[in-house]
Amino acid sequence: MILRANKAQCEEKKATRAAFGVTLAALADEGVDVVAVDADLSGSTTTAKFAARCDEYARRLFNTGIAEQNMIDVAAGLSLTGKIAYTGSFAVFGTGRAYDQIRNTVCYSNLNVKVCPTHAGISVGPDGGSHQMLEDISLMRGLPNMKVLVPADYNAAVQALRIAAATSGPMYVRMGRASVNAVYDEHMAFELGKAYVVREGSDVTIVACGVEVNEALKAADMLERDGISAEVIDAFSIKPLDGDTIEASARKTRFVVCAEEHSLIGGLYSAVSECLSARCPTLMRGVGMHDHFGKSGEFSELLSYFKLDAAAIVAAVQDGLATKS
Repeated sequence: MILRANKAQCEEKKATRAAFGVTLAALADEGVDVVAVDADLSGSTTTAKFAARCDEYARRLFNTGIAEQNMIDVAAGLSLTGKIAYTGSFAVFGTGRAYDQIRNTVCYSNLNVKVCPTHAGISVGPDGGSHQMLEDISLMRGLPNMKVLVPADYNAAVQALRIAAATSGPMYVRMGRASVNAVYDEHMAFELGKAYVVREGSDVTIVACGVEVNEALKAADMLERDGISAEVIDAFSIKPLDGDTIEASARKTRFVVCAEEHSLIGGLYSAVSECLSARCPTLMRGVGMHDHFGKSGEFSELLSYFKLDAAAIVAAVQDGLATKS
């Protein structure tokens, strides 16, 4: 059963990155042999909260300085001693600058390293286009042995980090800077390889991930006022993708819109398109970044500017329905 957040919970905003340090500490409290390796950003990534719990956990946080490639290699070495190694940093550095080490050291040898950067997507806001990583899902899902999770809210991020600890091998957990509304109750149980229908509908399927799940739910409310019934699916696990859930919805609605805070090239839209082209060819539209970099601005402003907000999802649905009819 899906445990959706209630109205009061939805109004309490938290960033997905806020789950990182406290979840590592909770795992360590439970006896899980976790360590964290960060590249001089432990305050922003919140791994500092793991170290602050006690002296023992402070010794389990390794700060490599501004050296993300070394961060991955240190985590790889720690994993070979039996540790479950989590890496921090910002997504643009933690995946982009360290891609070679993630590919050839971690994934090639199938090591138990969890790449969990924060500040992904345009939610970095004023830091600007150079720091707004919009290709990371594409980079990570293309790697053999790598699994990819994109939590929609704080509670989903907690569960994603726990799934990473319980699953052997490389895993990517994408977290953001901005505070977002709760989608799920804290008791919601997540699984690797699963997508979740968070709202049922019959006219269009909206498959979203990360911060776009909230925008998709807002869009569904807007569409309902116009008599359009939208089914909303949270693609929590992008690799492996839950093709069964997405296919079942696509067969019902015959129209799918994908929404992601990421490039439309290689991310969720690509993954769903690949799935449905083989299983159930379906009319599709994509809401995401159209082959360009971000820019400086507040997160809410950028959502509107780049047409990633609920209004953009509504427009994509209306465009597709006009074609469908």
